[in-house]
Amino acid sequence: MSTPTTTVDRSGEALAELSRLPQDAFVARLEGIFEHSPWIAERAWSAGPFTSIDALHAAMCLVVDTAAPSEQLGLICAHPELAGKEAEAGTLTTASTGEQRGAGLDQCSKEELQRLRQLNKDYRARFGFPFVVAVKGLTRHQIMDRVEARLANDRDIEFRTCLNEIGKIARFRLDAMFAAGA
Repeated sequence: MSTPTTTVDRSGEALAELSRLPQDAFVARLEGIFEHSPWIAERAWSAGPFTSIDALHAAMCLVVDTAAPSEQLGLICAHPELAGKEAEAGTLTTASTGEQRGAGLDQCSKEELQRLRQLNKDYRARFGFPFVVAVKGLTRHQIMDRVEARLANDRDIEFRTCLNEIGKIARFRLDAMFAAGA
């Protein structure tokens, strides 16, 4: 007779440990939650201690929401184009590589890759920043359809949409970090 296994939710312990860290260690631990933007964790640190992933995520998103428009634009521009130069060169962050691979962007046919790169080019020309979407749960075809659909938006709507998508990406990354018992 086997003993039933139980899984223990250690996210509370991990969050308590994170909350006790000095600011520089806190920022280092959350590196990569918001792509190349440590200033978000740096400013969110003072909102601790964090008792839930929801609270940590909300504090970080509040930092983004209250940031200067130039900082928000910098955050959007810190995101790589999907299946773009960084992916081709192998210089994506570990998180971005896994997310793009999970959406099948590494399996694009030559024609799909050409379409996606043209959509990226059209998007950047129209809005002045890269297309950002939380790719988790999406196929490469759905992603391309979203780029195409969002090209019809005006810049203000698209700017806000990108920030909302970045918030979703951050939440997926926090969930992954704390699900691993880290």
